[in-house]
Amino acid sequence: MHDLSQPPAPQGLLRPVARLLRPLVWLLIRSGVTFPILAELLRTLYVQLAAEFLEREGVRSDSRISLLTGVHRKEIRRLREQGETRTEVPAVVTVTSQAIARWVGLPQYTDASGQPRPLPRTAPAGIPSFEALVASVTTDVRPRAVLDDWLSQGLVLLDAEGQVVLKQAAFLPRPGSEEQLYYFTRNLRDHLAAASANIANPQPPYLERGLHYDRLPPELAARLEAQWRAAAQQMLIELNRQALASLEASGEAPPGSQTRRVHLGVYLYAEDEPPAAGAP
Repeated sequence: MHDLSQPPAPQGLLRPVARLLRPLVWLLIRSGVTFPILAELLRTLYVQLAAEFLEREGVRSDSRISLLTGVHRKEIRRLREQGETRTEVPAVVTVTSQAIARWVGLPQYTDASGQPRPLPRTAPAGIPSFEALVASVTTDVRPRAVLDDWLSQGLVLLDAEGQVVLKQAAFLPRPGSEEQLYYFTRNLRDHLAAASANIANPQPPYLERGLHYDRLPPELAARLEAQWRAAAQQMLIELNRQALASLEASGEAPPGSQTRRVHLGVYLYAEDEPPAAGAP
């Protein structure tokens, strides 16, 4: 993941990194995160990653870490004593994302057109229900608690017959919530990891492509945005169905065995451009 056997030269990397960081720095400023706080975070990450790199080479030396990072050895000792902060996946993320993925992807929960079916809250064993859907993901959280949370988020509604109807075909957390920040981290981290690995290695191992058009009339840009949004959503739904079918056929990896994770992400962004040079 951190193999930088052929990294680019620093002078060639800093300008692209500055452009890359502009949206993130703007978010930090708007959120009240000052530069000293960010600097302390970056100092900690530099020390942690340099230590991991050296440990793979069988070396554990504060002097070597200091040489790689430019951080003073006294600071390195302080950061070691402080320990590394680990982040946990919010429980609601695991339950909600997996349950919705199964609702839109498994044939017993979808209709003939592939749309998620309204589900009764409970039903006899063997008949699809909301209770069975939640139980297929976890037994640690009561289905009623999940239903109440989803109703409050607007993910589902109850129809005239009391069935649970999925309103959104994807998990869209509330802005600024713990769940949204989790996906903010996961999605951008994996995208950046793929792009960084492709830069550092002669044979790009990861898919990292984009389709973009500039200087479009606003009406055409809006039409393309709507088309691409629908196409991306449909692609993810179909690939989710295929992945779930494969997983159902093969079963999960045995406990303690080697595993591997795979992440496919898409994004869509649009913004107004400054006038072209020479424009009236």
